[in-house]
Amino acid sequence: MRYPQGGGLTAERQAFREGVRLEAVAMFAEVRGSTSIARELRVSVRSVQRWRRA
Repeated sequence: MRYPQGGGLTAERQAFREGVRLEAVAMFAEVRGSTSIARELRVSVRSVQRWRRA
């Protein structure tokens, strides 16, 4: 079963997650590695890799 858009998160939590993604984008501009970004933002390396590709 697939989750609806936003994965069933509240609007507040969706905004928080988007903020984390935007922080990652700023770190991409600093040419930092995926592992370093994932560790600092406390997310999976796979998520960081997906965001970088997007």
